[in-house]
Amino acid sequence: MPTLLQQDGFKFFFYANEHEPQHIHVERAGDFAKIELTTLRVVSNYMKPKDLKKALSIVTQNQKHFMSAWNEYFN
Repeated sequence: MPTLLQQDGFKFFFYANEHEPQHIHVERAGDFAKIELTTLRVVSNYMKPKDLKKALSIVTQNQKHFMSAWNEYFN
């Protein structure tokens, strides 16, 4: 389970046996969400609205890094 970033109490990662489309998992204080990387669409969400908003902001800022890490790991 590669962790790509830990910031502001959030952990951004993907699992070793992931599937397309490219996405990132986010955890914070026991809550979690899953966000597609190409569209920034929230696929699943169990976070408070303010935490999800912050997580999306961080994903947006690191989108290219996360996509590059995905491609490097799975290709």
